[in-house]
Amino acid sequence: QTYAPKLMLLDITDISCIRDVAKEILNCYGCVDVLINNASMKVKGAVQSISLELDKKIMDANYFGPITLTKAILPNMISRRTGHIVLINSIQGKIGIPFRAAYAASKHAAVGFFDCLRAEMEEFDISVSTVNPTFICSYHRQPAPGNWEASIWK
Repeated sequence: QTYAPKLMLLDITDISCIRDVAKEILNCYGCVDVLINNASMKVKGAVQSISLELDKKIMDANYFGPITLTKAILPNMISRRTGHIVLINSIQGKIGIPFRAAYAASKHAAVGFFDCLRAEMEEFDISVSTVNPTFICSYHRQPAPGNWEASIWK
């Protein structure tokens, strides 16, 4: 069956709305065959200069966002005993480099979660893949003086 595309806007850092978006997708299409988690946010800075608030925002975008969306779609895949979940992550989920502590920590956490999920989903014939590319060019907002949020890479 062929479906018309539907644009769904989602702020992956807004954990409270992810379940609603997933429910709307499932109501519209009935199922999700392939879920590709590809949203990411990073910041560059020394550990002591990055606020805990920003650490949490990075963790929401790179860890809690993808796992919340995955958990919302997963019961449908399990009931159908089919599906593929993909995490587009980062090499920094395997190694850390200076001035990227929050980003690397969030990516390490995501790798750990999806590695465990892969083992758990084997019995349901659901594939789980983690892709860890090396450094890529991303959209970057130029920093504004005194505005930590402007140094975020999205």
